Parts: sequence; C-alpha cells; structure tokens
Amino acid sequence: MSWIVPDVAPPRSETFRRALQRQAELTKPAGSLGRLEDLAARLAAMQGSGRPSLERVWISVFAADHGVAEEGVSAYPPSVTREMCRVFVAGGAAISVLARQIGAVLEVVDAGIAEPLAGLGVVDARAGSGTANFTRAAAMSEAQRDRALAAGAEAASRARRYGAQLFIGGEMGIANTTSAAALACALVGVGPERLAGPGTGLDGAGVRRKCEVIGTALRLHGEALRDPAEILRRLGGFEIAALTGAYLTAAAASIPVLVDGFIATVAALLAVRMQPACADWFLYAHRSAEPGHRLVLEALGGEPLIDLGMRLGEGSGAAVAVPLLRAACALHNEMVTFTEAGVSGG
Repeated sequence: MSWIVPDVAPPRSETFRRALQRQAELTKPAGSLGRLEDLAARLAAMQGSGRPSLERVWISVFAADHGVAEEGVSAYPPSVTREMCRVFVAGGAAISVLARQIGAVLEVVDAGIAEPLAGLGVVDARAGSGTANFTRAAAMSEAQRDRALAAGAEAASRARRYGAQLFIGGEMGIANTTSAAALACALVGVGPERLAGPGTGLDGAGVRRKCEVIGTALRLHGEALRDPAEILRRLGGFEIAALTGAYLTAAAASIPVLVDGFIATVAALLAVRMQPACADWFLYAHRSAEPGHRLVLEALGGEPLIDLGMRLGEGSGAAVAVPLLRAACALHNEMVTFTEAGVSGG
C-alpha cells in the first residue's frame, strides 16, 4: 500500500526502571498504590522523563458514514452522524463536556461523512462520502483506505506540534459497531455471535440481524481477509481507518495513546497487527458494555483502567479516565521518599 506503516521506537526502559525504583522508595508500603505505580512508571518511560505529566491532552474525534447502515443494523438513521458532529462543535456532546472538564484540545475530523460539513469548524479530511456496503463489495478502495489512514496520521501530527502528552481518538458513525465487529471477527477469528452487540440500542432481534449481516460480509470476502490492511479496506470505516493511522503515528512520535472503547480498541488491534511495536504506547481506558470489547482487549493483552458500563464512544470513556492517570503522575512526582521525609525503615 502507498501509506507507509511508520517505524516505532520502544519507550525508554531505563527511565521505566528508575521510575519503579522511585515508587519503591516513596513513603508507602511497597505496591500499596497498585496499578497506579505501574501506570506512572509506564508514562515516565513513554515521555522519557522521571516526572511524567499529562497537562496537554489532545482529542481527535473522527466521523464517517457507513454503507452497511442500509442493512438495518442501527437503531438510528445515518443522518445522525452529521447531526452529532454539529453538537460536538457546538460544545453540547458528552465528549465536548468532558474535554472542557479535563482542559483538553478537542477537534472534530470529517473522515467521510455522507454530506460534508463545510464551514462548521470541522477538519476536512474526507476519504469519500461514506463507505460502500461491505455485504456487496469492499467498503473502500485502496486509495480511500490510505487517505483515511493519512487523515489519522495528520491528526496525530497536529497533536505532536501542539506538544500533546497524551492522545485520545474518538469516533462517530452510525453503523460503525457493525464495521468494528466485522473487523474484529476477521482479526480475532471468531464468529459474529461473540462480537456483535446492541450498539446504539438494538434489541435482541436487531443484534441477530447484525450478526447475519456480518456473516454475509465474512463469507463474501472470505480468503481475502488475511492481511490487516486488506481487512480494513474490505470491512472498515473511514473513521476506524483514521483512528488506526492516528494510533500508529502517535506511537511513532512517542506520544502515549489512551484507547477508548470497542471501536477504538478494534482500531488499536489493527494498528498492532500492522506494527506490533506500537502496542507499548497504548493504555486502555475502560471496558465497554459492548460485549465484543472483552475479546478484543484479550487479543491485545489490554487491561482497562475503569469499568463503568459505558458504551457511548466519542472518546468519552478515555476522557473520563484522564484524571486517574493524572493522579498517578501527581503521586509519583509529589510524594516524598522515606529518606526525604526522614522516616526510618524505608
């Protein structure tokens, strides 16, 4: 493919070792802060600093439409994708509120909405006017796939220029849980019954219909579903491809990535299959209520930070988890060691 998978360097192991040593010397019983200790050390290694910080957070929400929506796999019409982007920009969506709460930069990227959103403060990075219906043909051409991957790479590059210390990717696209579940089926090698869920609120009959649609697509594309880039082209969405490109590029730029829910984690799995080294740069924010998320997390060896039954998307679960990571950094940086405190027995 013409879009080149970037090289990714590992986090700094010596900084990680020193950070763990500091944790062992802080005024607390060893290991008493649990996973917060490892999180602080991992962030220190990612940032190459003994004093990790997450003051500058960047959120890119990628939006696109899906041809498979015409198969009746969503409780909402495709027009909602465009309407929700307006709400994002106006500041009234969940991710808008959460971005303000944590002081993050928030941008909305049109990766391929059916109708453009010109002049509304949305980044134009369109790969097309929605994907094709993947039950009948490949979701996108190679050129469209590469353009969508590049749209994500460009967002991560904007985050790098801003000096972001953490990258969060969000998504919006009616029927994108169907695309994500189909991708996960091909990547993990299990049937849709284990990966398809209610998405925007389908009932039991709706979920069964979604499974049938995914099964049709898997049979249609069959033997072509081997290489992750080709799996993405045949079953993906433009916003999922953009997330994948953003994750790869953020990792290559040594920016820690906080992965959101089901759809975002499928994009993370695609990124890891394309470039295994990027896995060391990913943290997993939460366990989605979408049933397939657990299997995708297991495929990545990912342990989520929180489990609140969320399944909204938009990057919302990741934004909610940011204060937890900031607390880990503050404890690491501001607690004193036994020696500094003059406490014996440390």
